[in-house]
Amino acid sequence: MSDKQKSVPTSRLARAARLGSLAGKVASNMLFEGTKAWATGKQTSRQELLLKPKNIQRFAEQLANLRGAAMKLGQLLSMDSGELLTPELSAILARLRSEATPMPQKQLVKVMREHWGDAWLEQLSHFELRPFAAASIGQVHIAYRESGEKLAVKVQYPGIAKGIASDVDNLAYLLKLSGLLPKEVEIQPLIDEAKQQLINEADYELEANYLKRYSECLKGDDNYLIPAVVDSLSSSQVLVMSFVEGQELDELASKEQALRNKAVEQLLSLFLRELFSFKLVQTDPNFANYQYQIDNQRLVLLDFGATRELPQHISGGYLQLLSAAISNDRASVATAAQQIGYFQQGLAQEYIDNVVDIFLLACAPLRHQGEYDFANSDLPKRIKELGLKMSTASVHWHAPPVDALFVHRKLAGLFLIAAKLGAKVNVNSIFKEFEALRDN
Repeated sequence: MSDKQKSVPTSRLARAARLGSLAGKVASNMLFEGTKAWATGKQTSRQELLLKPKNIQRFAEQLANLRGAAMKLGQLLSMDSGELLTPELSAILARLRSEATPMPQKQLVKVMREHWGDAWLEQLSHFELRPFAAASIGQVHIAYRESGEKLAVKVQYPGIAKGIASDVDNLAYLLKLSGLLPKEVEIQPLIDEAKQQLINEADYELEANYLKRYSECLKGDDNYLIPAVVDSLSSSQVLVMSFVEGQELDELASKEQALRNKAVEQLLSLFLRELFSFKLVQTDPNFANYQYQIDNQRLVLLDFGATRELPQHISGGYLQLLSAAISNDRASVATAAQQIGYFQQGLAQEYIDNVVDIFLLACAPLRHQGEYDFANSDLPKRIKELGLKMSTASVHWHAPPVDALFVHRKLAGLFLIAAKLGAKVNVNSIFKEFEALRDN
């Protein structure tokens, strides 16, 4: 079996054993490296031993092979700007966010037979066994109907749904044991959220519903295109959609400036509508979840598994916060942050001031008059530095509400896309246009 195709462990026991084996191998490496250091008279810490390149590589590879829980918890833990995480853990999580290892064809065929029956290929004229995309929950294949219609078939990894709770708990235990997480970071809310988010993402019928809801929200808007769900072939673990042709979004980086600006304007405008009008946010803004049709300048939206519905107080709180940040109104920003759920009773004023500082800094593109140059902005670095300074005072550290983490993840992802595309966009104008349309 090639390194690029590894079976997904399907039973809880097998998945727990995989994590146990990982812990054992890492511990052995630590013992070996520790003995070698001792023999040379070098003093080394447990953390330094753990973070040897070989251990980091093994950690990331094994977690990626588990798919689902490992990758999702990695995504959730990395949703704050990384200021509370070690650089080494951030590097591991970055690898987990990228792509999973596809399951071998034999396992794929078994899954398809379970869901479509032994004669599953009769449903189609052609099915490509090699996936063109693999992520945390499933992989995507190209298929064709007898009519010639091209389809995208999203197939869930076996065992993902039933092993969610134990996978997340086992992984959280391993991370705590490793010392990769700062002791003052309370990750239980994220652990609980990882379980729920995975449960939702493993329900392809729910994702199909989100696809349809987004399509309805964007009906008549030629700026966006969403695949259509093929209900007759879809189930809770197999999602079939029309295949939408488009160019990879990151390929726009080599195109003319106006086109790059247009794509980012569309992304930002959509986010405002998601947050304030739809109250429905696709929270995984990576390049793989978008394509672009250059000829008609349409943004193609893919993968709605990580979609989150927002309560009114979160949506309203962020609208108040952004409006206050534009006018640099610190008091109103603090009030909005409290509405969102950032401030509990008894928090030090220093902590509140630091949070307001971070919000005001993050909203700098909103206050900027004219085109904001994302490629040449050091804003993420400055936000991280301010967050790191705040996090060192662990007595003040307070976990923000989970909804807010998802909103911030979306914003950070959009900023990264805009920076990589070298976009120059009048963010202030986009927000004011949205407000005007919303008020009418």
